[in-house]
Amino acid sequence: MLMLVTGATGKVGRAFLARMSADPSYREARFRALCHNRMLEPSDRLDVVKGSISDRAVVEQAMDGVTHVVHLATCKETPDDVMDITVKGMFWLLEAYRESATARQFILIGGDAAIGHFFYRTDGPLTEAAPHSAYPGCYALSKVLEEVMLEQVGIQYGINHCCLRAPWIMADDDFRYTLSFGDDVFGGPDWKTMVPAEDARRYHLEGTVPLLLDADDQPMKRNFVHVDDLVAAIMAAIDNPKAERQLFNICMDRPVDYGEVADYLQRTRGLDSIAIPSAFHSTWLDNSKAKFALDWQPEYDLERLVEAAWTHERAPDNPRVVWYPG
Repeated sequence: MLMLVTGATGKVGRAFLARMSADPSYREARFRALCHNRMLEPSDRLDVVKGSISDRAVVEQAMDGVTHVVHLATCKETPDDVMDITVKGMFWLLEAYRESATARQFILIGGDAAIGHFFYRTDGPLTEAAPHSAYPGCYALSKVLEEVMLEQVGIQYGINHCCLRAPWIMADDDFRYTLSFGDDVFGGPDWKTMVPAEDARRYHLEGTVPLLLDADDQPMKRNFVHVDDLVAAIMAAIDNPKAERQLFNICMDRPVDYGEVADYLQRTRGLDSIAIPSAFHSTWLDNSKAKFALDWQPEYDLERLVEAAWTHERAPDNPRVVWYPG
């Protein structure tokens, strides 16, 4: 096995490579990382190809002799880059994959942005049959295009592929910082812009958390997944015949309820909350298919997600760095 991992320097890529490398079942496996802005250190089991995924020659070099692809590389709201990296890059990967004599499986990590995230009202849990529904911006459009490209190339050429559709991926203390009223907020919404500036400064100092309300003025339900659970799902899909040409929602069993988060943090840490109205809609990703077909089960629930984020201690040489907005 020679596995190519794109986006290998990100939170998912690093966690996945660490877990695969330590798994006795894959002691003979070798890995290759396609790196661009950030680099990994090569080892006896890991080699590194440096360059842009939008460059066909770089992708063909990276794909040489590869048996498996785990495609994690993506862009956020960066219009100048998104088509070259997310769309063209995946096209070159798929072209090299379908022409390869060694390639056996292509795993794409997709996102719930492809089905609207929390921008659109739904009348029930979102299964894998939910229609593509990009919300405004280039990122969501790119996630739709990724999934459609993979599906269509599978139809055209009969390749073995699998898409694992994940919502917002949490690691370390990420979740804590998704609830910050300060400049250190991770992702969105940017809470400090939704309240008066003086209130935001006070909330940040006191550790007050936002209690996001949906368009019906009820506590928002929003989907998350912990990186450990996503990595476990990738492992479950590798060489699994039940994953061939399938799409799976990979998420917590229940979405995070902002009201439950506020209650839990009040009980356990004495933190206050402040209601923040929004025009967003509560959503619920259904992960039943993955649990049934892949024999996968998420280990993180709301309590464990909160505790992991609030008790995480960073080493002095490991400062919190956000490489993209979230």
